[in-house]
Amino acid sequence: MDESYDFLDELENFLGGTFHQDIQSPEHALDEFIEEISKEGLLFTVKYCEEFLNSNLTKEEKEDIIKCNAEIYFPTIGLPPIEWLKSVIEQLKEAI
Repeated sequence: MDESYDFLDELENFLGGTFHQDIQSPEHALDEFIEEISKEGLLFTVKYCEEFLNSNLTKEEKEDIIKCNAEIYFPTIGLPPIEWLKSVIEQLKEAI
């Protein structure tokens, strides 16, 4: 993968392209993503998601970015946006 990428752009593309209004559920959308992407793609996704979580953005900025790009109603899934993204990363790692 090219090292000249913007982790925020990549994250926004991942969230918006995977967790959009036409999904059956967030779990189903993630399962489909995992089935369709290569191991290299999974590793890259984990990389930029972790870079986002470890960035200097505030907690509120991170939550806003996640909420604005993933069309998920977080109270229904019972996790705040950052915790949800951490769980997504763990599931991606398990699939590698």
